[in-house]
Amino acid sequence: MSLGEPKSGTRRKPRIALMGEFSAGKSTLSNLLMGQRPLPEKVTATRLSPVWISYGAGAPYRVDVDGTTEPVDIENLESIPVEQTRNIRLFLEADILEVCDLIDFPGISDPNMSSAVWERMLPEVDAVIWCTHATQAWRQSEAAVWNDMPQAVRENSTLLITRFDKLTNDKDRGRVIKRVMRETDGQFGGTFPVSLLQAIQACDDYDKWDASGAGPFTSHLIDMIEKLTALTARTELPLYNVDSLSDVPQPVAAPISPRRVQRAPESSRPKRERSRLETPEDLPTSIADPIFRSS
Repeated sequence: MSLGEPKSGTRRKPRIALMGEFSAGKSTLSNLLMGQRPLPEKVTATRLSPVWISYGAGAPYRVDVDGTTEPVDIENLESIPVEQTRNIRLFLEADILEVCDLIDFPGISDPNMSSAVWERMLPEVDAVIWCTHATQAWRQSEAAVWNDMPQAVRENSTLLITRFDKLTNDKDRGRVIKRVMRETDGQFGGTFPVSLLQAIQACDDYDKWDASGAGPFTSHLIDMIEKLTALTARTELPLYNVDSLSDVPQPVAAPISPRRVQRAPESSRPKRERSRLETPEDLPTSIADPIFRSS
């Protein structure tokens, strides 16, 4: 039984890993998805063990590589010994965490961190949102890691070409998309160019939101989570441990459908006054605010 698996008799939520190279936009993506910073401003996720974030208000703790746990001070996470820590568990009340868990991985090619720090968390993963920087998209180091991913994870994962606004002309944008799509053909469930910072700055301006690439990505994300919810109702094993989706047992009971999230129709979109975030240090608008709603 995996360390993070719920107690017997409960159904676990899908677990989505945020992965990529250093400075590829994983922290910005995490902020956008949850509408808040999961970590204090002074804490840098790239210097931490994988951070597993679930819905709730529980106290944070670390899981040692031997499986033991101990409480931690969220303001002093960087003092936690990385090599001896399997993961850090945080709990937040964010809409997206009602339907899935997020696991924020450190950069895959950090020369100051052993790859074992993040590799040992892969068996807890059902799917991945992989961030690749547009100006150096899909490097060999990224492809090498992804080649080892099971097919069950690949086909339920998403590739984000982040910081797409750094490509300043249509020719460069088209060239990067064409190359990445060619080199990753059949390896992801969806690929989306996106400027995460522009998505944060868009606030309630839905034209800017869609122009950032966040609109198509979040529509895909909703479908991805619904598919994963159905799959995880059929197996206790995270999909990383499944060679093929054909190996997943057929449903023995109807899955618990979490609060459905869907694109808010034009008529129901909020009409509050728009504000614009000027810098990355400003708190992001929640992805759940303009895009997700209950039904």
